[in-house]
Amino acid sequence: MTLILSIETAVSVCSVALHNDDGLVGLMELRQENIHAQKLMPLIKDLLGQVGVGSGALDAVAVSEGPGSYTGLRIGVSTAKGIAFAHQLPLIAVGTLDALAHQVVDMVEPESFIVPLIDARRMEVYSKVFDGKLQEIEPITPVIVDEKSYAAYLESGRVYCCGDAVGKVAEVIDHPNARFLKVYNSAASVGDLALKKFRQKDFVDLAYFEPNYLKEFRVLKSKKNPLAL
Repeated sequence: MTLILSIETAVSVCSVALHNDDGLVGLMELRQENIHAQKLMPLIKDLLGQVGVGSGALDAVAVSEGPGSYTGLRIGVSTAKGIAFAHQLPLIAVGTLDALAHQVVDMVEPESFIVPLIDARRMEVYSKVFDGKLQEIEPITPVIVDEKSYAAYLESGRVYCCGDAVGKVAEVIDHPNARFLKVYNSAASVGDLALKKFRQKDFVDLAYFEPNYLKEFRVLKSKKNPLAL
């Protein structure tokens, strides 16, 4: 039976899941900032132990490919690649926003819209727009949110927003068709989509795959004079 390990570290959640042909068989996750480097491998070890399998029993490794936190994505992808390389397993990349939208498709009307959102600091978000059947309408886009954001969709039907940026988006978008769901990233939905990709043999090149950071990572230098007291 197929067994896939899935990893989600694109945002503050550190989440790992195991899926077989019947669906989700195990999930462990922590929602805390800046813990991926310390907690990801112990979570994987604990999850495999809970289910009673070793890493050698895996058939594939899946990872949330972004967009999201530079550090979180780097840790998740490097860990997934390391496990896949060590056990000669295929690597499956799942869009972070696709996995997020997948969680709410059963909660919405077919004629509505789904907008998964990831916080990109200040009033900027990474978003994507799907219809109520999870067909992509608008690709991944960085959006500076204001009261007019997603107006065309809001005028056409209900718009269901989900993800870690819903709080700040809800503060500026006031429309009767706007719905803000407390649904967040999880390796459970990464694994759901990864299972479909595994059956289609939709794998990425282990040697050359890189996360979708969407924006170039920049280190901001302090303007303070280091010699000043």
